[in-house]
Amino acid sequence: MNYKIAVIPGDGIGPEVIEETVKILDKIGVDFGHSFKYEYLLAGGCAIDEKGTPLPQETLEACKNSDSILLGAVGGPKWDIPNAKVRPEQALLGLRGGLNLYCNLRPALLYEPLKDASPLKESVIGDGIDILVVRELTGGIYFGERGKEEVNGVESAYDTEIYNVNEVKRIAKIGFETAMKRDKNLTSVDKANILESSRLWRRVVDEMSKDYPEVKVNHLYIDNAAMQLVKDPKQFDVIVTSNMFGDILSDEASMITGSIGMLPSASLGDGKLGIYEPIHGSAPDIAGKGIANPLATILSAAMMLRHSFGLEEEAMLIEKSVIEVLEEGYRTGDIMSLGMKLIGTKEIGRLVLNKIVK
Repeated sequence: MNYKIAVIPGDGIGPEVIEETVKILDKIGVDFGHSFKYEYLLAGGCAIDEKGTPLPQETLEACKNSDSILLGAVGGPKWDIPNAKVRPEQALLGLRGGLNLYCNLRPALLYEPLKDASPLKESVIGDGIDILVVRELTGGIYFGERGKEEVNGVESAYDTEIYNVNEVKRIAKIGFETAMKRDKNLTSVDKANILESSRLWRRVVDEMSKDYPEVKVNHLYIDNAAMQLVKDPKQFDVIVTSNMFGDILSDEASMITGSIGMLPSASLGDGKLGIYEPIHGSAPDIAGKGIANPLATILSAAMMLRHSFGLEEEAMLIEKSVIEVLEEGYRTGDIMSLGMKLIGTKEIGRLVLNKIVK
């Protein structure tokens, strides 16, 4: 099989973690008889520097003509300028909106070898944490009307949270169908005691629950959900929520599972096309030092093989290889603990690569 992958290394540690991930994909291709053709593209801060825009039109068009997109990270203090008209993060919003990728899957899995890296007590962790956050990605406050104005002589700014029934239905459908494949436990997170958009969200989820009688549905306000994730994370299976709330909760979930450097994500729409990226940022403070953790990006590639290409065996082999390296005690700095072996980006990438044996 031949697959065309748009590769966006981006900024900061993005190029470093992408480099290790491409090596893994190449090995998978050789062992399983696949051909992965890469087209390297600009987006983010580096695109601002070279093209004057965070998302050049040629990048968006190339992504549309690809089978999938592998992305490193965008952003950094160089472009973090107050009142700037263009910012690296606009590339992400442009890609999601331009490709109509309205669903973000963010698994938060506590790997057994990394229990010590979690800030939570062992009595809270129990036999592990396995949560999947289903985040709406192209609606809500990130895409609503925004602006600045002067009110009674005082500078003001506003951002608008807006959802329609169809937007809630399509993300809730993915939440329910995902829960059916797991433990049939769905938590919908909103702020229905305050926000009109959340009241619509909750009503639609309740109506859809009639089509999934086997799924247990629980509603939580965002503040309570954030607290419960720390207090009793094992109560969660699948969380479905809005764009902003999903952004917050998925980062919190990543930290209770040990490190933001370990968790992948997939942004999907109605077809096979998707963006696969680690949920960590560009980490400019460690860029170029060879110490970044590439495992989240490598695991994102596994999600790509599974969701966009339907290559389950290959995806599972990558995930198994990552776990085996962790079980042998190898760690990058972000997941380092007493008695483990500290190594860098290329070294841990090479160890995973060596485990890729069909």
